[in-house]
Amino acid sequence: MSGADNRKDFLLELRSEEIPARMQAGARAELEKLFRREMTAAGVAPGEITVWSTPRRLALIARDLPAATEAVSEEAKGPPEGAPDAAVEGFCRKAGVTRDQLEVREVKGRPTYFAVIETPGRAMRDLLGEAIGAIVRDFSWPKSMRWGAASLSTESLRWVRPLSGIVALFGDELVECEVHGVTSGAVTLGHRFHHSGDITIGSADDYAIKLRTAHVIVDHEERQDLIRSGAAKVAGAAGLTLVVDEGLVIENAGLTEWPIPLLGRFDEAYLEVPPEVIQLTARVNQKYFVCEDRAGKLANAFICTANIEAEDGGAAIVDGNRKVLAARLSDARFFWDVDRKKTLAQHAKGLERITFHEKLGTVADKVDRVAKLARWLVEEGIVKDADPDMAEQAARLAKADLVTEMVGEFPELQGLMGGYYARAEGLPDAVADAIRDHYQPVGQGDKVPTAPVTVAVSLADKLDTIIGFYLAGEFPTGSKDPFALRRAAFGVLAYTADRLRVSMTTLFRQAAEPHLAFFYCEPKDVGRPYFEAALSAFNWDIDAEDKHEASPLDYRGPFGATNANVFAGIRRLPRFFADRLKVKQREAGVRHDLIDAVFALGGEDDLVRLLARVKALQVYIETAEGADLLAGYKRAANILKKEDWYGTEGEIARTGEEDPLALVDDPDMKAVIDAKMAARHAGEANYALEPAEKALADALSQAEPRAAKALAEEDFAAAMAALASLRAPIDRFFEEVTVNAEEENKRAHRLDLLARFRAAVHKVADFSRIEG
Repeated sequence: MSGADNRKDFLLELRSEEIPARMQAGARAELEKLFRREMTAAGVAPGEITVWSTPRRLALIARDLPAATEAVSEEAKGPPEGAPDAAVEGFCRKAGVTRDQLEVREVKGRPTYFAVIETPGRAMRDLLGEAIGAIVRDFSWPKSMRWGAASLSTESLRWVRPLSGIVALFGDELVECEVHGVTSGAVTLGHRFHHSGDITIGSADDYAIKLRTAHVIVDHEERQDLIRSGAAKVAGAAGLTLVVDEGLVIENAGLTEWPIPLLGRFDEAYLEVPPEVIQLTARVNQKYFVCEDRAGKLANAFICTANIEAEDGGAAIVDGNRKVLAARLSDARFFWDVDRKKTLAQHAKGLERITFHEKLGTVADKVDRVAKLARWLVEEGIVKDADPDMAEQAARLAKADLVTEMVGEFPELQGLMGGYYARAEGLPDAVADAIRDHYQPVGQGDKVPTAPVTVAVSLADKLDTIIGFYLAGEFPTGSKDPFALRRAAFGVLAYTADRLRVSMTTLFRQAAEPHLAFFYCEPKDVGRPYFEAALSAFNWDIDAEDKHEASPLDYRGPFGATNANVFAGIRRLPRFFADRLKVKQREAGVRHDLIDAVFALGGEDDLVRLLARVKALQVYIETAEGADLLAGYKRAANILKKEDWYGTEGEIARTGEEDPLALVDDPDMKAVIDAKMAARHAGEANYALEPAEKALADALSQAEPRAAKALAEEDFAAAMAALASLRAPIDRFFEEVTVNAEEENKRAHRLDLLARFRAAVHKVADFSRIEG
């Protein structure tokens, strides 16, 4: 018999009471993971693995498993001969051998004990029986339970629902096992209503077929396809279009073993309620699909997924579901009517009773800050073409729907319902739209609002949240971001990096001012010096987090925000936004090292301009010419680093400080520097420049003003072109000139040329940050 003939398929079914639909995908992944773990530990490589789920069972089929595992011989090196008996005996216990079974071999001239460990092959049926018990016991569920008399002990099995049956077959042979009183067999059950009695499974090959004859479609993906196509079909038959909802398809597949989509109708009067409310009511409460008419408007129709083929074609099922949905829609209409009895301004008064955060006051406090910031954004011309009164009005009403009955029932509708209520009371469309959309964009890929009033409110809201939490010392850490600050930062960058010309430092300071006033100047003005110091500390230094500015630590605000928290937040903000910008731009194909290279210039806090510079740099650096210039730059930088050379002025000013250039402009040093520079230039005049030196000096004299002019005009492509003119001269310089000449004046002049070349390149970007 060939080796292939000895390989068989394994079937495992774990049957229980209803498994929640939301847990089934995770359960399938967990079952496969644990099975692979057990096989790997036994040295077995299974073939294809298929995992299925229904509400009442998990099933796994593993193809091409060997009939038995092979015997394995392993060697383990032990202590040297003559080692203490305790050491030798401990080694024997670990290896599972006796002392007289040890072998002695020479290792680097020293006799050493070795144990030869023979692991005999095992029958696959026995191995699988043990694996099933380990899989069931180690299975991880989001929620689980104990049951029966055994549940009195905390050592009893936990499972999502009571485990009631195990089918375990290797080929056509039973794999014997017992878990928590449930013994394995070849018998399973079919559909709860369409089939009675046991179903005997012969092997993995007839498992799905026999269950299908018992009205169970075990393949969850097949059930999803049936629901997807069936729902579209019944909608089309009624002249309607199904509103696609893939999450609902998956959920309904997890609730049924024999899915039958059925269409029903509800009272048209409910259509006066906003369509999103109807869809959410149908989806969340009842797991129903909704439909649209030919005009694209929500129709008074729903599609439920039955789990049986009813003799009356599903009429009774539809009628029962219609009554349940009607009760839910009646509640929604009640909320809609009650909420509209108050204006949004009246609702907004309730925000004073809701704490936004213990360190940041109430939601009403936040609303006041956002309203003032939104107005400032418009009045300063940062957000153009918006009415400042409308921006402030929208901001003051944007959170009002949080206290409405409808949002209390459906928190997912916050903002959206505020827009509906604003329109219902006759507020301007721009205000209603801003209230509706001010939470947008929520994440990467979301639609970014463009309406000016919406932009002002949305940007102000997100800035206030980020600045407030950072000043309060509440930062995202690792994967934890309880206040969704990273998501808010993406929203801010969607405006400031893509369309708004604004200084981020200016934005930070404006958004921080009311927070700092709250932290430092209430209830009395004792904190005013701290307020002024903190406000002036804001800057766009992405390395500020690594610097430790001295700050007084003896002030604590009324809600516990300490001065240490405030200054830590100020230092961390630029890096936080820089990191989010890199993530955002990576999706657009922008290299993170080039963003670092431009950030490293310091002070560039207009993100539109910064990204334009980055993109021009990327276009240039990815050409052969750009790559050559980068290579020349790195060679020059390495020489300067090796020589510890900062340029002539830097060398003269060197005082042992970390940055020798820091004192170049010191008035006390100026006369000394001027005198020594004059002497240096006099020395340079005593020798004729080599042609390559002169060519580089001339090229720098032309490129530097061209690059400076282009940068001032934000013509970054022209700035790159100016740099490109240095490529040939720097290559020639390295080919023809000996930098470390014996004559001190020549060496100094040549190092100065390289320092000048490096400085010219740094006007565009810090090339030391560029990879390659």
